[in-house]
Amino acid sequence: MNALKTTRVMSSPYMQWVKSHTHVKYNLAASGVANYPLSMLPVRLEDLEITGDSTYGYQPLQQALSRHCGVPADRIFASIGTSLANHIAMAVLVNPGDEVLIEEPTFELLVSTAQYLGATVRRFPRAAEGGFPIMPEDIEKGISGRTKLVILTNLHNPSSAFTGEKALRLIGEAARSVGARVLVDEAYLEAAFERAQRSAIHLGSEFVVTSSLTKAYGLSGLRCGWVLAEPDLIRRMWHLNDLFDVTHPHATERLSVIALRHLGKIRSWAQAIVNENQNLLRELLLPRDEIECFSPGLGTVVFPRLRRGKVDDLCTHLLQRYQTVVAPGKFFGAPAHFRIALGVKPEMFREGLLNVCRTLDDLGGNKQ
Repeated sequence: MNALKTTRVMSSPYMQWVKSHTHVKYNLAASGVANYPLSMLPVRLEDLEITGDSTYGYQPLQQALSRHCGVPADRIFASIGTSLANHIAMAVLVNPGDEVLIEEPTFELLVSTAQYLGATVRRFPRAAEGGFPIMPEDIEKGISGRTKLVILTNLHNPSSAFTGEKALRLIGEAARSVGARVLVDEAYLEAAFERAQRSAIHLGSEFVVTSSLTKAYGLSGLRCGWVLAEPDLIRRMWHLNDLFDVTHPHATERLSVIALRHLGKIRSWAQAIVNENQNLLRELLLPRDEIECFSPGLGTVVFPRLRRGKVDDLCTHLLQRYQTVVAPGKFFGAPAHFRIALGVKPEMFREGLLNVCRTLDDLGGNKQ
């Protein structure tokens, strides 16, 4: 297990890349479902107010999240998106110098945030062979008496691999044996739709869960995220948040309540997009012999490996010739891979995927 030197990271290389490189015609680097139109959400002007009582949670939103997540409202910290949820949760659970064990590959911001908080970061592997599974024995080998937190994503970002309750329980037991907690980022679990299992928050008090409406439902602009944890941890998160945004934008809180009320309709709309793109992926890209791609058939991203050549060359050619971007795997700790979004509008996805195939041809590949 590699340990990264404790250092205060002041930025996220991945987020800088996303914000400066993805304003192109065919953006296959996004990780969530295409934006849900406001016109399809039954909102009346009288439903909205600019200011309201949301000091330590806007109660209608807390209750709506309670119903959605299946936990009492006092176990919910409402956040602005999953990234801030992860930051707040880690900041409450980890002190400078504590050891944090994080999956690899993973979402870069999880590692950067832990380093920013002064943690010593150690990694456990999720091997591409077999579909990026978590092997609980790898966590048992990597965990120590200094470990305060184990961090993983489910569905896995960047591959959409699913981790079942049996493995999660074993991970929880390993963490509990040294007095550590397990942070599970479940933002993509919502994109398993009817195949989603219950949240890991129901598996034991050592689990802390983050999630949001931003990835699976095309509701990124609402920034509706949350942390699920024991009530004492939630109180600490609300008080820590006083140092950040004090109170959340009230209009988006009210819109989030309306969205949660109509989430069944939104889920059907989002699932139709993802299903159509899954079919296009199987038709156009998976038959190519230049790539190796684990495709679980669920989630909003896949993470192909380029068998020959360099991903940087593929990304450069895609952008310069075809105005298309995919997310380079180096940002996730797997430079031979690249991440493709499955949640964009199908007409964009089809053309973007064809551009990936054209680039593979241009760089010397052939179809089987």
